[in-house]
Amino acid sequence: MSTDEIERAVASATYGDDGLLPAIIQEESTRDVLMLGYMDAEAVRRTLSEGRVTFWSRSRQEYWRKGDTSGHYQHVRAAAFDCDSDALLVTVHQTGPACHTGAHACFDVHPLAPVLGEPGADAEGAGDD
Repeated sequence: MSTDEIERAVASATYGDDGLLPAIIQEESTRDVLMLGYMDAEAVRRTLSEGRVTFWSRSRQEYWRKGDTSGHYQHVRAAAFDCDSDALLVTVHQTGPACHTGAHACFDVHPLAPVLGEPGADAEGAGDD
């Protein structure tokens, strides 16, 4: 992406009241959802321009680039905003585990067993999305 394209993308995002945008990280090869992080405009800019995923740490109030301390890098392969431009999907080549616990993905740590819904069971509500 050119600098102008990156700046247009950063400006087109819809950030929350806290100035942050949720960023879903997906592994290119497996399509696994690895983690969810938050980005402000600068983190989006860095991610799109540097080819490495950068987040804004809400707890530490600082930027962190995935892999700088752990060696578990996320190399950007693609990025797309959702239909409202208020969430970002970043497809990555993941090196090592994505989760700080050592799990492959953050969503592997606390799996749930929800009641499974059946497609078509509530057709009267269809189209309400």
